[in-house]
Amino acid sequence: MTTVTPTRVRSRRSSWTPSQIILTLLGTAVSAAFLAPLLWALFTSLKSETEAVEVPPHWLPEHWTGQAWKALFDTGNITNWFVNSLVVSVCVTSIVLLVSALAGYGFARTEFRGKAVLMGVVMAGLMVSPAVLGVPLFTTVQQMGMVDTYWGMILPQCAPAAMVYILYKFFQGIPRELEEAAFIDGAGRWRVFFTIVVPLARPSLAAVGIFTFIASWNNFLWPYMVTNNPDLMTMPNGIATVMNSYGIQWAQLMAGGLMAGLPLIIVFVFFQRQIVAGVAHTGLAGQ
Repeated sequence: MTTVTPTRVRSRRSSWTPSQIILTLLGTAVSAAFLAPLLWALFTSLKSETEAVEVPPHWLPEHWTGQAWKALFDTGNITNWFVNSLVVSVCVTSIVLLVSALAGYGFARTEFRGKAVLMGVVMAGLMVSPAVLGVPLFTTVQQMGMVDTYWGMILPQCAPAAMVYILYKFFQGIPRELEEAAFIDGAGRWRVFFTIVVPLARPSLAAVGIFTFIASWNNFLWPYMVTNNPDLMTMPNGIATVMNSYGIQWAQLMAGGLMAGLPLIIVFVFFQRQIVAGVAHTGLAGQ
């Protein structure tokens, strides 16, 4: 009796197709285009001020130095500005998440008189530029005595029309049978919202929170309008003040820009999956 030994078929590595090569080259070129300004800012911040303005410019410093970073910390209150930006951004993100989740769920699941009109008002908020509302908001904040306060910087940023719409579209996609089953078991509206709807909405809530945090951290105009106290300045306003006081010093400018953008880079690196998952679950990707 002859035994047949099974032959192992070696899986050959599939060769790259022309489309894969083109997409890889295109992705590499796009990545390089996005990374080039960051690398240029980093290398410039490690040059002396004299070398930073040399013509023609060169990428790598001839003499590596941290003089610009030291001068930035010596001339500006970086720690205080960082804490102010963190407090404002975290508070704005928390309030926006709470308000947009409740409003989006209310529009998606409840029926009340004037719902269409109120939804139209929310949608109209998407078409109004925040810069147009600067003067009316400042007048209101001034009359309420909130100039040069944290609340004066936080509350006007908590009108999340876009975030309400994003969560509204997501809540519409949740099967009503899940909530009806909970109602039959005796659960109330609030318990259903916090125990069933909110856990299902984690990807969208994460995306909304990340987008709100980034927008609040980068907000320059409103904190600049409502704050005159140097101790309450945020990172963008504080760095701009240092640059205006001491002239345009490019090495310090690049160091300040990297310092202000570092938290956002960290947020994107660690939460990019939540951003992609959130966009995929909002219901906007296919529209």
